Amino acid sequence: MSKSETKVEVKGKFNKKLFLHRLRYKFIGYNVVDGIGSRIVTYVILIAISYIFFYPLLKMASMSLMSPNDIINPEVDWIPENISFANFKAAWYVLEMPKTLFNSIWYSGTLAIFQTIVSAMTGFAFARYNFKFKNFWFTMVLISFIIPLPIVIIPRIMLFTSIQSSTGIQLIGTIIPQLILALFGQGINSAILILIFYNFFRMIPRSLDEAAHIDGATALQVFWHIIIKLSIPTIVTVFLFSFVWNWNETYVTGTFLRGAIKLLPMQLSAFDNVFSDLAPQIPGQASVHRINEAYKMAATLISIIPLLITYAFAQRQFIEGIENTGIKD
Repeated sequence: MSKSETKVEVKGKFNKKLFLHRLRYKFIGYNVVDGIGSRIVTYVILIAISYIFFYPLLKMASMSLMSPNDIINPEVDWIPENISFANFKAAWYVLEMPKTLFNSIWYSGTLAIFQTIVSAMTGFAFARYNFKFKNFWFTMVLISFIIPLPIVIIPRIMLFTSIQSSTGIQLIGTIIPQLILALFGQGINSAILILIFYNFFRMIPRSLDEAAHIDGATALQVFWHIIIKLSIPTIVTVFLFSFVWNWNETYVTGTFLRGAIKLLPMQLSAFDNVFSDLAPQIPGQASVHRINEAYKMAATLISIIPLLITYAFAQRQFIEGIENTGIKD
């Protein structure tokens, strides 16, 4: 008989107090979080939270595979009786893939690159240098995030329209206005990106800068050879944030582009109208005359797959960047 068994059974009698103590330790633990019970509660909470986030995606994937009969069948909830991939074919045609996909990638990627570079330089300046009216300009960065976008969009349109009229250079209907805004730190949520870099650069010891300056390095060399090389995960994080925000932004993009460049999110937002015009022309879908939820879900799923793939490849750097930039509870 083992020692533990001898402790439970003393002189042939059951030691109830010791048994309850061991049972409590096993299910609750001395530190509360060590026991099986606390782990079960933790996993139940995590599964419930995950379900809240995954439910829309799972429902979207389920409905995108349903046939028109499954959509109107009240007995069909999650699993379609007849799996149909025709919804994806129709959505692919209406979204004008892969043209809109290519346009969205280079459009959002270009703006994200400019925003990342400018945000990094601005955050470095605020974190490392003291200059006149520094607090004022830092406050302006914060205010630029607080002010609602519709308040500033009209003055911006008037500004670029007047420049276009006076110079004769086509601005409205091109990417140029948003590139200019990104260069001046006024891109989509640029204030947040600047603050991310600002918080991270403050955590890098100034002694590294001082050592580099003693060796004769300039400010630009310090920024490139020390700061940037230590900030790869943060740069990836900021780029992904900027890319996704510019990808999903339809209000500002529609205001300045005005349909001159067909982008995937813009095409998705106008899916109902475009579908009604192109339905008779969909290859192999001559019987399609009316839109339903299955087509919409298939189109939405197609539009978010590029973002999921991007995150899958940059997941490790993204999580590491989140941990290093102070975006935590």
